[in-house]
Amino acid sequence: MNDFRTDWTRAEIADIYNSPVLDLIYRAATVHRQHHDPQEVQVCTLLSVKTGGCPEDCAYCPQAARYHTNVKVHKLMEVDEVLTAAQRAKDTGSTRFCMGAAWREVRDNRDFDKVLEMVQGVNQMGLEVCCTLGMLTESQAQKLKDAGLYAYNHNLDTSEEFYGDIISTRTYDDRLDTLGHARKAGISVCSGGIIGMGESHTDRIGMLHTLATLPQHPESVPVNALVPVEGTPLEDQPRVSVWEMVRMIATARIIMPKAMVRLSAGRVRMTTEEQALCFLAGANSIFAGDKLLTTPNPDEDADQQLFQTLNIRPRKAFKDASQPAVVFEQIPVY
Repeated sequence: MNDFRTDWTRAEIADIYNSPVLDLIYRAATVHRQHHDPQEVQVCTLLSVKTGGCPEDCAYCPQAARYHTNVKVHKLMEVDEVLTAAQRAKDTGSTRFCMGAAWREVRDNRDFDKVLEMVQGVNQMGLEVCCTLGMLTESQAQKLKDAGLYAYNHNLDTSEEFYGDIISTRTYDDRLDTLGHARKAGISVCSGGIIGMGESHTDRIGMLHTLATLPQHPESVPVNALVPVEGTPLEDQPRVSVWEMVRMIATARIIMPKAMVRLSAGRVRMTTEEQALCFLAGANSIFAGDKLLTTPNPDEDADQQLFQTLNIRPRKAFKDASQPAVVFEQIPVY
């Protein structure tokens, strides 16, 4: 079987996903060891550079302006504040720094120019720099690439069939178009989803099918467990079990062997043993820091203890790729 197939059928993925869980873990662990060092886990930091006030209606998101949550709205951070945070992340072991802004889409204005400055500065620190800013045009993706952006995150969230139950303010095709724009600009693609929103197992398989049948697999696939937030429509959703996370991670690992599979939101509720199962099933990246945008995350001491207990080490930046050259040198003046 070709390890890098993009012609997976839903039936094939369903057979993998629904296989006996111990067999599934064993198969995924075997694939993982063929393509990755099992003792390496990439440490990433995600910073909310512009928080709250988003016009979208994503049912899981506390940053949507229409929901009454405890998120405090703040405007776009200053460039020097972000660069200070990036240096702190690097000093504590992160090799990828992701900046998130609660925008529906990027607009060509002074705020975007500031983001380009942030990207340029973080790139120059030797970190893999990632952004998640909402929808992008082709020209905006190219500007980010020229500033030194390494990766762009734009999650599918769920299957196309269930998507309308979660979001009405943008379409599934909008999300796929943004991924295509990032890919065309030569930016690494980061795209995954969230489980525990009320979707079926068929929906989870559908999302994985969409990702695995893109013309090129995403280099990064975040797997998030919903963290219910009071004030959002999904505030009463029950916690996802570790076995559900394991099935998602292991299936993603098998059908997208080279991808970095990221154990993302929901980790704060997991024990060391549960996280170890996820690593065994093929996860090889975590987010560090006490918050993932606005939701809680394990603290630095807990993660250091996790790495010591499991005898794993941080993965270096740009291990299998070259650091992007910065060709964007001047910020336009309006």
